[in-house]
Amino acid sequence: MTKLQARFAGLGAVAVLVGVVLSAPPASAAGEFPAFGLPFDTGQSIYSAGIHSDNGTSGVKNAIDFSPADKTVRAPLAGTVRIQHCDGGDWVTIDHAGGWRTGYYHMEGISVTEGQQVVPGDALGRTGNALPCGGSSTGAHVHFTLWTLPTAAAQGDSRDFGVGAGNWNGLSYDEVSTKVADAYGEAMNGKTFGGWQFTEGTDQYSGTATEVSSRSTIPLPGRFRV
Repeated sequence: MTKLQARFAGLGAVAVLVGVVLSAPPASAAGEFPAFGLPFDTGQSIYSAGIHSDNGTSGVKNAIDFSPADKTVRAPLAGTVRIQHCDGGDWVTIDHAGGWRTGYYHMEGISVTEGQQVVPGDALGRTGNALPCGGSSTGAHVHFTLWTLPTAAAQGDSRDFGVGAGNWNGLSYDEVSTKVADAYGEAMNGKTFGGWQFTEGTDQYSGTATEVSSRSTIPLPGRFRV
């Protein structure tokens, strides 16, 4: 949800594959990490600006930007759609089994509705630069975010902020990227989506994407084919 600026200027550059040893993903407060796919179709070229925090400056690095060639964002796992409303429009989250929640910001042409049950591969919308709750964007993409909503939080606890049950209607981007991220954000570091493991770097908008089957890695920001 932050400016990508020059990071998306290099969309034509193809990253070089290098061997890497995979590390185990960190433990989470939610249920076992699900077998997520990627939030787009395979068989195409993808650009990613790398792992970063939800506001791109501080906090848990729970987000990663993707720009698939076909510009279509898809559900990576079965779940229930929650449409989050802001004065500037809507954005999408999906609640998955085990307390996991994924988010899809900047999308345009949203094609799902509140409460809709989706399965892996269902289209959610198009990559874009939409800013329904604020923030900034340069270069059409989806800001893909990971959170957990533990049962205790969903019932209301000291971290609730009134959003523990997942209703984030009207929250500004600043609130989602600070209060919500601090309470419920789950690090992308070490997580695997669709056979690719993502590792954060020391800086915002950095890291690697590693294909599990070949154990070869692509530095991020960079382009890779899935």
